[in-house]
Order: sequence, then C-alpha cells, then structure tokens
Amino acid sequence: MSGQNQNQDDCEGTYSTSTDEYANADSTDLFADIFADFEPQNTTDGSYRGTMAKIKATELQYQAVFEQKLVEANTNLKRERIRVSIKQTGNSLQLRATLPLKPGERSSGKEKKQYDLSLGIPANLEGLKTAIEESYELGKLIARHTFQWNEKYLGIKSREKQEIKTIGELLYTFDEKYYQTRQRTITSQNTFANYISVIKRNFPLTHLATKDNFEEIINSFQGNKKNELIAVSSVFIKTFNLGFKLDVTRDNVTPAHREIPEDNQIISSFDLFEKFAINRKNTNTSDEIDTWEMWRWVYGMLATFGLRPRELFVQPDINWWMSPQNIDHTWKVNKNTKTGYREVIPFVPEWIELFDLQNPKPLKILEKKVAKIASVQNINWMRRDISRWFRKVGIEFQPYDLRHACAIRAHLQGIPIKAAADNLGHTVDEHTKTYQRWFGIENRKKAFGEVISQKSLIELQKNEILALRMENERLKLEVEKLKFSATKHPEDCEQLYHHG
Repeated sequence: MSGQNQNQDDCEGTYSTSTDEYANADSTDLFADIFADFEPQNTTDGSYRGTMAKIKATELQYQAVFEQKLVEANTNLKRERIRVSIKQTGNSLQLRATLPLKPGERSSGKEKKQYDLSLGIPANLEGLKTAIEESYELGKLIARHTFQWNEKYLGIKSREKQEIKTIGELLYTFDEKYYQTRQRTITSQNTFANYISVIKRNFPLTHLATKDNFEEIINSFQGNKKNELIAVSSVFIKTFNLGFKLDVTRDNVTPAHREIPEDNQIISSFDLFEKFAINRKNTNTSDEIDTWEMWRWVYGMLATFGLRPRELFVQPDINWWMSPQNIDHTWKVNKNTKTGYREVIPFVPEWIELFDLQNPKPLKILEKKVAKIASVQNINWMRRDISRWFRKVGIEFQPYDLRHACAIRAHLQGIPIKAAADNLGHTVDEHTKTYQRWFGIENRKKAFGEVISQKSLIELQKNEILALRMENERLKLEVEKLKFSATKHPEDCEQLYHHG
C-alpha cells in the first residue's frame, strides 16, 4: 500500500470512529451541562426590568458556553486530524478548509485554496452540533479525495430567499428554539407559557410572520395590552431571528385606582371561608370536602406575609414552617420563584395565631396538592383557584391586594423602606411605587392622624415636663424662703415649734 493510501486510510479510520461515536451519542446530551453550575444572581426586582436582567445574565452564560464549545470542537477536529475547522462570522457558522479551486477560478497556478463555506448554519449550540456533523462529513470527502463543488458547498441554496412561514408554523417549534438559549426552570416555563398564551389569543396563526403583520395587530390595541404584545412579539422575533425590529411605541399607562382593604376588613373576610363551608351543599368528592381550609390558610398567609400567590405553591418548605427552630415564624420562598430565594418575616405576627396558620390539617392538604404538580401549568391553575375562591366565598378584593396592603402597612408602621422591600421581594423603587399608587384617602387620613397624634403626645409630654419643672422651681423657691425666714426670725420659728 502506498504512503498516500495509508494516510488516506488513517484519515478515514479517524473519521469513521469519530462519526460513529457522534452518531451514537444522544445529541441532547452533547451540551446538556450548559446551565449545570449556573445560578443567575438573585434579584429583588420583580418588574419587567428585573426579569430582563435575569434573562440577560442567562444569555451571557449561554454565549460563554457557546464560545467554549466552539473552541473544544475545533480542538477535537484538529486532534482527530480532520482537515476542517469551524469559525463564527456574525450570526453564522462557517466551515474553513483547503479545497480544490472552484469551477472557473484560477489562482497563480495553484490547484487548492482555503475557503470559508457558508452553509446557512446559525451561530448557536444547535447550529454548532450541525457544524460538527458537517465538518466530519467534509473531512471524509477531503480524506478520500472525493470532494466536489456542488450547490451545497457553493452556497447557492443558503443564499436563496428563505420562505416566509406563518406565525402558527413558527409557534410549532417555539418551545425548542426558545430553550436553545435559555435555562428551563419553573420561572422560565411560566414566562414561556404566558408568551404562548398571548400569541395564540391575539395573533392570527395563519398570518405570515412579517413586520407589517406584527405591527398591524399591535397597533390595533392600546395601553397595557399593546405593551404586552410589544414585549412578547419582540421575544418571538428575536428567537426566530426573523431579521427585523418592530417600529412601535409603548403606551404610558396610569394604573386605575384600587381600594386596598383595611386590617379589620382583612380579619373579618377570613371567616367567610368557614361560613361558605357551613352553608354550601354537600360535595360528592371526599377529597374536596375540607379543601376550603387550605384556601383559608392560603388567604391568611397572603395577608400576614404579603407573598405572591405562587410563592406558596412552588416547593413550599412546610417542614421549616412547622419546625420548633423557626422561632421567628418566617416563611422560606423557594429559589425557583420570580425573584429567587428569600426568608420572609411576618408583617403582622399576631395573625399567625389569629388565623391558625400552623394548623397541620390545611398543610397536609397543601402537601397533597403540591405533590400532584407536574408542570408550571398546574401552578398557574392553583394561582387562578385563589381568585376563584375569593369570589366564591364573597371576598370583595383581589388576592394581590393583600400584598399591596402589606406594603402600605409597612410604611404606616415606620418599617425602613429597604427592609420592607426586601421582605416583599421587590426593589425599593417598586415598593415606593406600590404604596404611593394605592395609598388612598383613608390611609392618608390614618398617616396624618398618627403623625398628629404622635406630635400631640409629644407636645403634651413636653408641657407636662415644663409644668413639673415650673413646680419644681416654685418648691425650691418656697424652701429658700423658709430657710431665709428661719435665719432672720428664729424666735418665730421657736414660737411656732412650741405652739405646735
């Protein structure tokens, strides 16, 4: 066998082993560790800005991993003597190799030249998998001296105009594309489920995914609805790299006024659950007979701690809640929630006993409910069930109003803004906006009344102190007079003594 054929066989043998290993590997496992050790920094900002900060951190992690995997891929190709490398140009990946000259091309008598082949491969981890496969395929052709220029390698097909798909066609692969660059967590799944819902409810799925079609639908709405569609559409367009940006403007929205419940209303509404249970018709499902007790417990926890409803259902640490070591009666919010892990102090500690929040019976019902959670959709259903139970028993406010009430109460109690904001799991800015937004006339009266009352008490105490000082000075003066009189007229004092 000639040396040339020997080298060819060596290259083919290397290629065969590598591609076999690659083919037998589960492609989903090749980059399965992308977020293995990644924990985005906790944020107390539950607003859109805070959510985007976590998404940005995740994207940076993704990009770092992608760059690392690209280096590893080229290292492996070189080690295995595959005469192809992968390079990134903008948002695409190209294959670099020394190949025979293109048909009709002349280059100073040389028969080969280095080319960068554009095969329309996107610069992401899924694209990198494709690029690795194509590198081994091209390496095989080079090793066998069977490479030929065709439409694929000339880039004719990749330069052809891509067929514009409908929104519905893209939606079919939205999940796959979205999680190519994002960590799959309870929080991200909830966000994604909302994206899907918004698109299905508002965009005709048979419409082509064009800039004009998106903008036409978005501009047909106003206020919060329009702003939501802008945010969701932007994510959708970026995920599929559709090649355009929306020319739409967000609306400035002033929230409608809401009356936040007073403490006495919150306390009296707690009893509505039991009244409902007493007066309702018998249920046929034994499992559901005492469910009202769990929802009453949920009500009490929302009122006492100002929690987001979801923070009671995502892997609740019931053992800690019932532990004798939990002397401060704090609730631990799971890390997989909107703003991550935090330990929450009760805003009204006496309500823990008043609402019987450490009663094991409703907690056992909660454990059974949580054990059945199989997806983020189940959590969403439980969250909606809270609102349904509020309406069912006749509560005149919304579950989130209890959270707003805690923000306002903290302000009235004089709790430092940073401490109250951290306890609620949002920023100081968001906290300030909340109690300013819902700080109604009654709360203003209460705040003024308490300040005036405190000032009046202080003034009264000052006047009492001043009066005591004046009385003290008067008594001192009387004592001095008596001393003076005793010195000047001792006989009067002696007569007064004998007379007595």
